Amino acid sequence: MDQFNVLIVDDERDMLDGLRRILPYELEKTNIVVTHSPLQALELAAASPFDLILMDVRMPEMSGIELLEQIRAMDSKATVIMMTAYGSIETAVQSIKLGAYDFITKPFDIPDLVRLIKKALERSGLIRENQSLRQRISEKTVLEEFVGQSPPMQQLYATIRSVAGTDYPVLIRGESGTGKELAAKAIHTLSRRCERGLVSVNCPAIPEHLLESELFGHKKGSFTGALKDHKGLFAEANGSSLHLDEIADIPVSIQTKLLRALQEQEIRPLGSSRNIKVDVRILSTTNQHLENKILDKSFREDLFYRLNVVSVETPPLREITEDIPLLVHHFNRLSALELNCTPKVVATDVLEVLMQREWPGNVRELKNFVRRLIIFCPGEELSLSVLKMVDGRHAARPVPDNTIESEAIEPYAEAKTKAINAFTDEYVRDVLSRTGGNVSQAAKMAGLSRVALQKIIRRMNMIPGEYRSE
Repeated sequence: MDQFNVLIVDDERDMLDGLRRILPYELEKTNIVVTHSPLQALELAAASPFDLILMDVRMPEMSGIELLEQIRAMDSKATVIMMTAYGSIETAVQSIKLGAYDFITKPFDIPDLVRLIKKALERSGLIRENQSLRQRISEKTVLEEFVGQSPPMQQLYATIRSVAGTDYPVLIRGESGTGKELAAKAIHTLSRRCERGLVSVNCPAIPEHLLESELFGHKKGSFTGALKDHKGLFAEANGSSLHLDEIADIPVSIQTKLLRALQEQEIRPLGSSRNIKVDVRILSTTNQHLENKILDKSFREDLFYRLNVVSVETPPLREITEDIPLLVHHFNRLSALELNCTPKVVATDVLEVLMQREWPGNVRELKNFVRRLIIFCPGEELSLSVLKMVDGRHAARPVPDNTIESEAIEPYAEAKTKAINAFTDEYVRDVLSRTGGNVSQAAKMAGLSRVALQKIIRRMNMIPGEYRSE
């Protein structure tokens, strides 16, 4: 580590001035930052993690115990030393229980303080080295979930690595089925917030009258049905990242409250009279053109700029066709695991056909198609005949003639029912694939009511969740 960063928080300015002058001479390669304000200390710690924080227990703006709790909520690995002129076993035990590294009583000898700081920095250095090692392992693991070596995919990997190390909001854009959710997970996993799990919400899946409560929480009795307090997703994601899936579909009424939460870094639960500070990184995904929604007044321009500090684009499959063989082999192995069978041998001519096809549902559509190939493949090889059997678009159409086949023909009603069911199955799977399993969007695309589409889905034994973004 090139240099240690140490933050000292104390409302006694003389104490701060003395430590700022003395400690740089006693500690090598150490940058000392001081503040008399606990609130400013929180802002500094949120902007960049410190290797060590020394804080007074009694301060007028906020107690050291409360500051310790908030610092540890932001960074569970933070190394903190408590200082006080009011030494007591109770205070010491309480601070240690809350995660403080150690405790020193004022007035203290500088050599004693220096020894304690050096010991704490040694611990902090080991923690950072361990985090760095885990980060490198995590990066290798999380990027292995992506498949593809084409230039657009290499650019995506590089962008994910670059933005993961920041705390800026990220807007991930791309067509349905291109891996936007996977990109959001990768950014979070490679960030300093990875110790806390990624919190995700599919915005259009929650009714408008419940979305505000789901995001910001509510107090018991704040509305009909509010039988107990609900903390909300922002509070749940405090110190972590919040993934807002399909952000374009969030109602305008909620957009205003979301903008305020991003600007002020605080929320107010429904029915509450006080604001709650939160430290949340927003990762948004959309398959829509937000600029067009801004023009038709269905999306706030100021919110767009807040969310789009950093932009990530996931490429459509038509731009990475050279990766299709890798993807097919990957999905072949995954499907074999799911179905408890041996992976198939994929014929070269099958790969050539798949590379020439159009995939409006992108990688997700390809994945589902490969799964169907595995299910219906009778032998060990995925041949062109299997592909033609599964997908009629690749089968040769029979030439009609005037002769009557000698083999029996199904009654009209039965044949019609089978044809309708086959069409319905293929059609509904297609719209679900294109919308990432979002039933509301699929119903809108199909020109059906949500209830009508849900009835069809149940009748066809489909699971919309299987079509969620990868």
